[in-house]
Amino acid sequence: MTLKNTAYNYGLVARSLHWATAFLFLVSYCSVYYRHWFTEEKTPENWTALQLHLSIGISLAVVIILRVIWRNMNRVPTAEPGTRLEHMAAHVGHYILYAMMISMPLTGYIGTGVNTEYFFLFDIPKFENTVVFQTVVADWMGLGFKEFEKPIDYFHKDIMGSLVVWLLILGHIFAALYHHFIKRDRTIVKITSGG
Repeated sequence: MTLKNTAYNYGLVARSLHWATAFLFLVSYCSVYYRHWFTEEKTPENWTALQLHLSIGISLAVVIILRVIWRNMNRVPTAEPGTRLEHMAAHVGHYILYAMMISMPLTGYIGTGVNTEYFFLFDIPKFENTVVFQTVVADWMGLGFKEFEKPIDYFHKDIMGSLVVWLLILGHIFAALYHHFIKRDRTIVKITSGG
């Protein structure tokens, strides 16, 4: 088992980052749905669930940055045999997944009106309290946080979070299952065990 990717398999680092991303997205969704479905506003449980969601979002951002860096430093294993259309769909699907993985933590952070108590260890200031917000949003764009937050929140929660992310994840899972059970190739093996 190698750390780096080979022509035949993903390495340990790429596989670990892939599954860490999947796990963090799952826990992020569980925490936010728990908050909305099982807690009341302005209660300690609600706040804890929100802070868990925000902390996981920051962690996701770090993992995704590492993923992008690692992917650019390593080769991608050779694609399994398929039609030109299948290969094009796979490339487009991966670019869309990466765009989603980058946009969700980013819009989550810049659209949040509270500090992140990162796993209750230390505070990360909300975007509204940063020099970037003051310079770009307040000074250059002439917007207050509430005006700025509304479209960001709509994108993060209503467009991406409620629908698009789920469709992309389900599409990714179905594509993997299609490769494994219909095409019977090594696509899943490359990212699970590297064997």
